[in-house]
Amino acid sequence: MASVSISSRLNKAVRQQYMNLPQGKKCQVTYIWVDGTGEGLRNKTRTLDVEPTSIEDIPEWNFDGSSTYQAEGSNSDMYLIPVRMFRDPFTLDPNKLVLCEVLKYNRLPAETNHRHECNKVMEQVKEQRLWFGMEQEYTLLGTDGHPFSWPAHGFPAPQGPYYCGVGANHAYGRDIVECHYKACLYAGVNIYGTNAEVMPSQWEYQVGPCEGIEMGDHLWMSRFLLHRVCEDFGVVATLDPKPMNGNWNGAGCHTNVSTQQMREDDGLQHIEQAIEKLSKRHKEHIQVYDPHGGKDNVRRLTGMHETANINDFSAGVANRGASIRIPRQVGKDKRGYFEDRRPAANCDPYAVTMAITKTCLLEQEEEKSQ
Repeated sequence: MASVSISSRLNKAVRQQYMNLPQGKKCQVTYIWVDGTGEGLRNKTRTLDVEPTSIEDIPEWNFDGSSTYQAEGSNSDMYLIPVRMFRDPFTLDPNKLVLCEVLKYNRLPAETNHRHECNKVMEQVKEQRLWFGMEQEYTLLGTDGHPFSWPAHGFPAPQGPYYCGVGANHAYGRDIVECHYKACLYAGVNIYGTNAEVMPSQWEYQVGPCEGIEMGDHLWMSRFLLHRVCEDFGVVATLDPKPMNGNWNGAGCHTNVSTQQMREDDGLQHIEQAIEKLSKRHKEHIQVYDPHGGKDNVRRLTGMHETANINDFSAGVANRGASIRIPRQVGKDKRGYFEDRRPAANCDPYAVTMAITKTCLLEQEEEKSQ
């Protein structure tokens, strides 16, 4: 059994005694942001005198960027700009969780703030009613980095019975998964569903459909909730695209894409046009589909374990070994959406959705205007 954190063993009944205390009209607001790694999340909390009713009611704040890989110590103040508000499932109403953009001392976006540019792109294509759905795979680990519930020495039985599995010998950590699901629903995250994945201790949940910039906002908040729920249980959720070497599936963040035209009759032709555009930009997309320019994803996109090879672009109906999959029902209905299977589990959803939007929609507009 993988090790759990000491703090998770603290007496939760004692904690609950304090959590039940009234807090008057005051409101706790937890500010959440992406740090300088492009993967890690940070948070801190302050008190507001009244419950905010909209994002405009939440003031800007700041933090020490030299402690989050985002600034030098000699000029370390960074700005937190609230952009989307959720309910807090840990301290409950009226308290809030607030996703923030990070600006540098000169009010320019921090290097890992991809939301700022993504929002501009999404505004440009607003009339296209662009929907996204992202499938977040992750793996549960002990604090020692060993997969949760795997034997201390050796390996569990080979892959096969774990995907959507049931039973103590097949599903590892369902308590965590169900608590995360409830936390997302309470917070207002647009979570679509969840299931156990192919590798034991690996799970997936889906967020969406979300329109435009909301995709990145909701996925980042769902990740914060995942890490925070895992903290309570004393385990770790990793988004590493290939947490275990060998004959084990990696972890991706498959991205489903649909415009208004794709959802209408004969939308399949618009799906095929988008795939054709994506085929010409394969290398550029691989560069932005994990935070390290493809270096993480190269361990996952091998052409095995339900992936395409990182060096090749492919597309097909119902083909989970392709870069782009057209679901069988979409092929039959001739309308709907396509799935980009290349993004890694640790991708930045703003970077991914922005790249897809630029390639599939904006270049088309630029060609028309020339």
